[in-house]
Amino acid sequence: MIYYNPKLWFSFIFKINKADTLRKLFPLILSVAVYAGIVTFILLDVWHVPETSILKKVIFVHQTIGFVFSLLLAFRINSAYDRWWEGRKMWGSLTNSSRNLAIKLKHLVDDESIAFFNYAIPLYARALKNFLRGIYKIEEQNFITIDPGKHVPNQVASAIIKEVYRLNKAGQINPEQLISITAEITSFTDICGACERIKNTPIPFSYSVFIKKFIFTYIVTLPFTWAFELKYFIMPIIGFILFVFASIELIAEEIEDPFGSDANDLPLDNICANIEKHVDEIFA
Repeated sequence: MIYYNPKLWFSFIFKINKADTLRKLFPLILSVAVYAGIVTFILLDVWHVPETSILKKVIFVHQTIGFVFSLLLAFRINSAYDRWWEGRKMWGSLTNSSRNLAIKLKHLVDDESIAFFNYAIPLYARALKNFLRGIYKIEEQNFITIDPGKHVPNQVASAIIKEVYRLNKAGQINPEQLISITAEITSFTDICGACERIKNTPIPFSYSVFIKKFIFTYIVTLPFTWAFELKYFIMPIIGFILFVFASIELIAEEIEDPFGSDANDLPLDNICANIEKHVDEIFA
C-alpha cells in the first residue's frame, strides 16, 4: 500500500508513480488515438463523407449510452471499494482480537505459556496473510508443527485453543475466564472466513466482461460521430476518454482483491508487524 499526503496536489498531478494507471494504459491510449486518426482520415479525406451524414446523428446514441455507462462504472468502483474496506475492517478486528487475547492471558498463565502465546498469536496473523496470498513461508516451528498441505491458519488457531484448554484443565484458567478467552480465539476464525469470502467471491464474470466490452465498443465507435466536428483533434480526446473509463476498471480490478501485494492493496505486512510488536509489548 502507498502512504501519501492527500494535500500534495501538485505532486499527484505531475508525478507518475508505479500505481498510476497511465503507465499501464499508455500503449493502449496511443493505439486508440492512432485508430481515431485513421478513421478521421478515411471519413474526411478519402471517402469525403458530408457533415450531414447519418453518422453524425449517432452522437445522440452515445450521449444516452454514456450516461448509463457512467452509472455502471460508478457501481463497479463502489463495489470494489466496499470489498477493500471490508477487508481492512476484518484486519482491524484481527489486530484488536490479538491484543485482547494477549492482555487476558498475560495475567493468567505462567512464563512457559506466555512464550507460546507470544509466538502463536502473531503467527496466526502471518499465516492468514500468506494464506490469502496463496503462499506458504517456512518459519521456525518452535511450538507448533505446521503441515503446509492443510489450512495453515486453522492449524495455528487449533494449537492456540489446545493450549488454552490444557491450561483450563491444569487450573490456571477457570471456566468463566475460558469463555472470555475462547470468544477472542473464535473471532480469529470468523475473520479468516470473512477474508476468504472476499477473496474467493470475485465480481461476477459476466458483469466484468460486459464492462470491458462496453468500454471497447463505446471508444471504437466514437470517431465515427465526432470526426466531423473535431477533425484530427479527436485523437487526444479519444485517448483521454479511454484513460478515464479504463482507469476506473483497472482500479476496481486491483482493489476488489485487497489481500495481494499490489500498490493499492492493504498493508498486511505492516499490520502483521504491528500485531507482533504489540503482543510482545503486552507480554514483556
